[in-house]
Amino acid sequence: SKMDFSQSNLFGYIEDLQELTIIERPVRRSLKTPEEIERLTVDEELSDIERAVYLLSSGQDVQGTSVVANLPVLMRQNPAETLRRVLPKIREVLHVAGVEMQLTAAVSFLTVLQEESVSIHTYSHSFLHIILQNLEHRDAGVSNAWLETLLAVIEALPKETIRHEILNPLVSKAQLSQTLQSRIVSCKILGKLANKFEAHIIKREILPLVKSLCQDLEYEVRTCMCRQLEHISQGIGTELTKTVVLPELVELARDEGSSVRLAAFETLVNLLDMFDADDRSQTVLPLVKSFCEKSFKADESILVSLSFHLGKLCNGLYGIFTPEQHLRFLEFYKKLSTLGLQQENGHNDNQLQLQTLEQEKKYISVRKNCAYNFPAMIVFVDPKNFHLELYSIFFCLCHDPEVPVRYTMAISFYEVAKLLNSGVYAIHKELVTLLQDESLEVLDALVGHLPEILELMTNGGENSGSESKLLSIPDLIPALTTAEQRAATSLKWRTHEKLLQKYACLPHIISSDQIYYRFLHRMLTIILTNNVLPVQKAAARTLCVYLRYNRKQEQRHEVIQKLIEQLGQGKSYWNRLRFLDTCEFIMELFSKSFFCKYFFLPVLELTHDPVANVRMKLCYLLPKVKSTLKIPTDKHLLQQLELCIRKLLCQEKDKDVLTIVKRMVLELDRMEISVDAFQKRFYENDLMDQEKERQEHLLLEMEQLEKEKQQNEGRSANINDKIFEKKRRDSKTSSVLAKSITLSVPGSSSGTLTGKEDKKCKLVRSQSFSTQALHPKYSNIDKCPNKSSATGYTSSLSGIGKSCMLSFGDDSFRTHSTGNSGNAAFPSSSSRNLFNSADQKNNGNKESHSRKMSM
Repeated sequence: SKMDFSQSNLFGYIEDLQELTIIERPVRRSLKTPEEIERLTVDEELSDIERAVYLLSSGQDVQGTSVVANLPVLMRQNPAETLRRVLPKIREVLHVAGVEMQLTAAVSFLTVLQEESVSIHTYSHSFLHIILQNLEHRDAGVSNAWLETLLAVIEALPKETIRHEILNPLVSKAQLSQTLQSRIVSCKILGKLANKFEAHIIKREILPLVKSLCQDLEYEVRTCMCRQLEHISQGIGTELTKTVVLPELVELARDEGSSVRLAAFETLVNLLDMFDADDRSQTVLPLVKSFCEKSFKADESILVSLSFHLGKLCNGLYGIFTPEQHLRFLEFYKKLSTLGLQQENGHNDNQLQLQTLEQEKKYISVRKNCAYNFPAMIVFVDPKNFHLELYSIFFCLCHDPEVPVRYTMAISFYEVAKLLNSGVYAIHKELVTLLQDESLEVLDALVGHLPEILELMTNGGENSGSESKLLSIPDLIPALTTAEQRAATSLKWRTHEKLLQKYACLPHIISSDQIYYRFLHRMLTIILTNNVLPVQKAAARTLCVYLRYNRKQEQRHEVIQKLIEQLGQGKSYWNRLRFLDTCEFIMELFSKSFFCKYFFLPVLELTHDPVANVRMKLCYLLPKVKSTLKIPTDKHLLQQLELCIRKLLCQEKDKDVLTIVKRMVLELDRMEISVDAFQKRFYENDLMDQEKERQEHLLLEMEQLEKEKQQNEGRSANINDKIFEKKRRDSKTSSVLAKSITLSVPGSSSGTLTGKEDKKCKLVRSQSFSTQALHPKYSNIDKCPNKSSATGYTSSLSGIGKSCMLSFGDDSFRTHSTGNSGNAAFPSSSSRNLFNSADQKNNGNKESHSRKMSM
């Protein structure tokens, strides 16, 4: 294409060239000249104290500031010399020092106090006068910094020192003849002193000053003093607060300055607990009502503060409200909650637009404060009346167009759910809405308490129970998957990690099949494809939790096989490293026998891995791997482990890996392997492992019981159909069959009933195990039912065996657990065998033989 040399393009090229010339300015301008370097050079042989004195005397400002910043270090190393030589120099320099050195000095003095390098007596003698001298600096920032230091010092000073050094000079500083800054400083110091003296001293020496400052000519002073009245009330007690402070507050609440009125209102709210019922009804309530009325008409400046304190105010005045006043305050809250959402079309004038923009920000703050106060308002109206009084506002706040409002609702959602308790089912839709919120900030705020919220939803609502978990929260699973996908596609990996960690609670909330089909494979995909290590680890641990509580052996085997093939034998070394991470979680969550059966040998295979990092990580893991072995059951696995270590020692070429192998060999030699029997030193660990193993066997038993239940239901239907057909075909044979049935059923009916009842009990107990598998706080995933369930289970099995009329050797009616230690058999009830033998013909030789015996 031809170049365009039009005038506009040429001007564009010239502008670009000018920008380049600006960029290529000489850099040497910022470098120090030799003369400046000479002036900044200090003799290296000087000690720290001498160098500090020299730099403060004749150094640059920057050097003096560095000495002041280093003061806490000098005080730790040589306090006596620092106080004698360095501190007087700092005192001299601070008279003419700039803002930076002043701020640095205030921080250093505070650090010396906090570190307690010297006694408080020495500190008050050496440092207090410097602090008081610089307290009235002309720069407001510097003055505030020194004031913060002084207020911290007051906490540590003895009463006598405070009285002589601070309180007595304060009387003169609080006079009208002093500067505005000086009087504001006096207000803040008085608030701090109120907690240091007895009530009678405060009444005699401090309260007169407080009164005069409350009536100061400048509104800034009145505002500052008003905000300190809360601290002064705590120091003087209830009686003096009622007689002295409350009248001052009433007067300040009617002040001409809006900031003074605001301070008076907030102080009144904070002091509500100190007023009795008469003061609240006769003094406080009328003031609050006037504030609420003026907030919309004449004084919008108080609106944000009023919305923030409304929850505390309503509950503080709850006892004195009439029904009409109660309703009025509730309506006022509702009005604030939707403030700014219905706005009329404004003019196009820029000034009006600016006003509207500021007003809109204020309205957003008001609605955010209403969201913050929502739990308090539920208490105010009583949770029973939530649906009638507050649900519409709850809906509006959860669907608010502004993110800060929805974020605040997400944070307080758990509090709302707790307060509603059995009525929590009313806010299911809003939970799903917030889970699908377009803002990740909202999702992050909600996920913090997601396990507790879901537990309240499933157990606290009307639709509680293991069979109707999913019915209680419609659209929960799509909302959870949508939330995870949105977090995965964003750049905020911490939110994604947090979400995956919290999803470990789902076995307690939804069924095993739902987790398997909707979440478990997604976790495996994240481990294989995600690039963020903390996210991969979170997904790996949550996957192990899902595997731990999966109720189908076929699904468990499939997941274990995928873990070994796609991670342990994966092409990428990164996947193989994640396999070792997953194995750590397996050892944490499962029993030792489970790990040894499925993962021990695949882990050892990684000793031959071509990548040194994988072998190195495996070496670090070897002590944990060895701790899963039990002797003599796992003797062959111990031999395999020792063989792999010998190969590593002989064949390893990487120096780093070899060093770690040698270190791990020493640690492995010191380890003691637990035996099958209990030992005192390993008693707690063995007990926990036995509990995990018992739970794993219980999952297998649950699966077998559910299969038998389904088979029984199917066979009973087939039996009824066959009996009906036989009755129609041959009346003689039907009568014979009827006799045989009437003979066999009464004899075995009790056995059948007890067998079914036992199985029902086991199934109920197994379902309760699955629902109680997780602790509400989810801090320990291995919480489990009592041991009595296991003993009860075995006793019920033995009872069934004793009640059987005939015993059969049919292996199809028994299921052996696949664990290494102990095989659990599941004998079927005799009544079912008798029924099958009486009415089924096509079940093989063994069944035909049993039928002859029963006939």
